[in-house]
Amino acid sequence: MTTPPKGNPASYFPAIEAKYGRPVQDWIDLIDSSPLTRHMELVGWLKTEHGLGHGHANALVAHTLATRK
Repeated sequence: MTTPPKGNPASYFPAIEAKYGRPVQDWIDLIDSSPLTRHMELVGWLKTEHGLGHGHANALVAHTLATRK
C-alpha cells in the first residue's frame, strides 16, 4: 500500500473526488479551459461558479498551474 502524499496539492485529490463526485482530471481540464490565468482568480471562480471549498479549489489551481511551467 502506498502512502498518500501529504503537504502538497495532490494530498487533497481523494477528498475532492469523494466530495464532488468528479475525477480530479475533470477539474484540471476545467481550469485549463478557463480564460482566467491568475491563481486567486481561478480559486474564486471555482468557489463561486462550481461550489468548491477554498482549500480544494486552491489545491486544484496550485497543481494545475505548477504543471503548466
